[in-house]
Amino acid sequence: MNKGSGWRGNILALLFLSTLVLAVSASAAEQRPRILSFEPLVAIQERSPPEFVRLKRDENQQPIAMQVAVVRFTPRNSRLSLQYVDLITAVHIGEHDYYQIINTLFTHYDAVLYELVAPEGTRIPNGEREHKNIISSLQSWMRKLLGMSMQLEEVDYTAPNLVHADLSGDEFRQSMAKRNESVAGMIGKAWVAGMGKQYSTEALLSEARLIKGLLSGDRRLALKNFMAEQMVQGMNLGTAIEGKEGSTLVAERNKKTLKVLRRQIEAGKQKLAIFYGAAHMQDMSRRLMAEFELVPTQIAWIDAWKLN
Repeated sequence: MNKGSGWRGNILALLFLSTLVLAVSASAAEQRPRILSFEPLVAIQERSPPEFVRLKRDENQQPIAMQVAVVRFTPRNSRLSLQYVDLITAVHIGEHDYYQIINTLFTHYDAVLYELVAPEGTRIPNGEREHKNIISSLQSWMRKLLGMSMQLEEVDYTAPNLVHADLSGDEFRQSMAKRNESVAGMIGKAWVAGMGKQYSTEALLSEARLIKGLLSGDRRLALKNFMAEQMVQGMNLGTAIEGKEGSTLVAERNKKTLKVLRRQIEAGKQKLAIFYGAAHMQDMSRRLMAEFELVPTQIAWIDAWKLN
């Protein structure tokens, strides 16, 4: 193996897995940003979920933002008593403005289901910002390096319409044991998948842009651009980790979320949202279409990272 080979695979693996662990707690929004403008979601094939993370580029094809999607799902027929379910894509490190938009968006739903591996019904109080594990330490380091904010510092989880919708710690461990899974094993799968992209044209161009940016003097911006590209590419690693049978990190947690969603619908909630990490959204979309007979009909994009 060539010297240094595999470093990109490790970065992709860590970035992907960091999207699967919730950074918790929040502070209330200080202002009310504009409401999102939804656009029709066209040319969507039956049971084919849309993308949830992309790079927005200018007329010269230079990246200007990493964007995340809010995708609206509406009932295919009138048998399901609700107006819509929005999938709101979370990133655990982002711009302050992104989290302000998220906090404002939450106020427009009857219920917002959120991720957190914790006992059922857990509420996250303001000010509880320490969450000590390897992934959260990585996120904290990245936040300082890139000069951005963290989800645990910005999102207001005390809003009365927020509903915990995730596995408990015991459920998570039992599922991992039943599936004979380990976090180390999943990192290994992601690393192998990342190695497959190591010397692709896209990866080499990304590396060249990083070097050019570092030499230009604006190192923070160069790193943000490079890591944004890696995160967008890294979303494809979900398939490698999930496999045909799914995994505890994504599939089992999504199943629990949709059980909570069904209870909210049965309780008469009409306008619902699911706020989960980007790596969950493809699987979540398929389940909404297959199990709830919902169809993705509209999409809005939010700038999560500014890249210029």
